[in-house]
Amino acid sequence: MKNKNLISVVGPTGIGKTRLAIDLANHFSTEIISCDSRQFFKEMKIGTASPSKEELEQAPHHFIGNLSVQEYYSIGQYEEDALKKLNELFKKYDTVILVGGSMMYEKAVIEGLNDLPEANEENQSKLQEILDKEGIEKLQEILKELDPEYFGVVDFHNHRRLFRSIDVIWQTNTKYSELIAVSQDSRDFNVIRIGIEAPREELYDRINRRVDMMMEKGLLEEARGLEKFKGLTALNTVGYAELFKYFDGEWELDFAVSEIKKNSRRYSKRQLTWYRKADDIHYLQLGYSQEDFDGLIEYINGEIGK
Repeated sequence: MKNKNLISVVGPTGIGKTRLAIDLANHFSTEIISCDSRQFFKEMKIGTASPSKEELEQAPHHFIGNLSVQEYYSIGQYEEDALKKLNELFKKYDTVILVGGSMMYEKAVIEGLNDLPEANEENQSKLQEILDKEGIEKLQEILKELDPEYFGVVDFHNHRRLFRSIDVIWQTNTKYSELIAVSQDSRDFNVIRIGIEAPREELYDRINRRVDMMMEKGLLEEARGLEKFKGLTALNTVGYAELFKYFDGEWELDFAVSEIKKNSRRYSKRQLTWYRKADDIHYLQLGYSQEDFDGLIEYINGEIGK
């Protein structure tokens, strides 16, 4: 029997994972590990909806604003760092909370990633040439044809993710989705996955309103301060890529904001596709009551130590 427990709070962007994670951390008197890969970067607080100062004070968080956008940080490094932190925390607590919507980063912690081949320089050069000559759309076409399942969940605006998956497929002649799907089952802790769900229209409305709030809080100024780093992988993401096009004069501001909303909704759709395939997630409805939360605690207590 595994006597340590990791409660993983998952769900699409904007659905309220931070609040639930804090409520659970307070109930179990424990700490929170973030697996939201965008919230690692301290310069991107507004555009990634990082927990506020008040929220961070309500429960200890790890891997929030711990890096600069100028630092390279791979999913493999995160897996190693997160497991090290978990081992430290399990010396103090029987239960720890994991939270975030970065699907592969959660997978890295709860299951582990298979050993994938290192980047092939020849393939990388070829992909860079395709990007330069034919644009990111061509890379998207290639991945969609090679591995439609992974294309359905990947952040296909991030050319680095496209490079990596296509490169691995070319090297192994195997779909990337198949390579990453095999669990190593090497974790010595019990994983309890908790999700939040809501009607699609309600989720999309929350996402749209959250983007408006980000703009009110100063997302435009935050993005302007990061414009000099726009070529870095960390900034090649929703909320920033669109505003860089506004700064470049390609788009009007209203259109850029509408594209942030549209791309955020698209990302949430990919997250939902990913989570729907899992049969081990216990769901709470958005706007849960104290009675619902008490029922969740009862469920978790029943799962602990299984």
